[in-house]
Amino acid sequence: MAALRRLSGRCSRPLSAACSGAAGGAALTLRRQEGGVRNIVLNNPARRNALSLSMLRALKEDLLHDVKSKELRVIVISAEGPVFCSGHDLKELSTQDDVKHHAQVFEMCAEVMTLMQRLPVPVIAKVNGLATAAGCQLVASCDIAVASEKSRFATPGVNIGLFCSTPAVALGRSLPRKVALEMLFTGEPLSAHEALMHGLVSKVVPEDKLEEETTRISHKICQSSKSVLALGKATFYRQMAQDLDTAYKITSQVMVDNLTLRDGQEGIEAFIQKRQPVWSHSQDEKK
Repeated sequence: MAALRRLSGRCSRPLSAACSGAAGGAALTLRRQEGGVRNIVLNNPARRNALSLSMLRALKEDLLHDVKSKELRVIVISAEGPVFCSGHDLKELSTQDDVKHHAQVFEMCAEVMTLMQRLPVPVIAKVNGLATAAGCQLVASCDIAVASEKSRFATPGVNIGLFCSTPAVALGRSLPRKVALEMLFTGEPLSAHEALMHGLVSKVVPEDKLEEETTRISHKICQSSKSVLALGKATFYRQMAQDLDTAYKITSQVMVDNLTLRDGQEGIEAFIQKRQPVWSHSQDEKK
């Protein structure tokens, strides 16, 4: 509840409009937006911020809320407590629930993970603790990940008889194959510095610098045009799935399209005129 009190004092709108969670209980996620930065906090430390179906639905709602607004420029996902995210709630995956429910959990998880890469704004994971299984998948699915030195990352499902097949999708696209497979086959964790060395996270900083560094990156992103960033992000993920020749064909056309945007021309004119650009953040073309 400490996070709830902190965010309550800093929200400019009613807390009920800024938080998502199970009806009648504590909010599973907390959402606050200020200066173009939306902070989403996983807020179920008692359950190690497990990605239950309810948590996934709350996270999806927070990600999509007013996502087309020019006021939203970047999303930061963090967590309350010593565990960033422990993965799926294993109680939901027991035989007490039927196969249909199990399918709903994994389908919703896949939807949230792919959604983050399809959003028109960058998504940053701010990790300060342990991220395992689907929690590790969550980190790997973000565009940028900043971790404290004490953070660790693991896919230990194999040790309890449930191989981390869905986390492997994100891990296999973020890590070298042999590193990902060692994690998946042994369940042994990577330290924060090992995760940095292999490309799972972008930066590792002392715990007391985590907020500062994440804020610095977020504010730097906010200085750019939302429409240009949206085009660039979508194109990056699109071309990564192509062969080299196709990737260059796609991106060459996108560069031409970028030049037709109002903000594309504004940036070039501002550079030539030696002034700061005034972004419209719109998809409108230059007349």
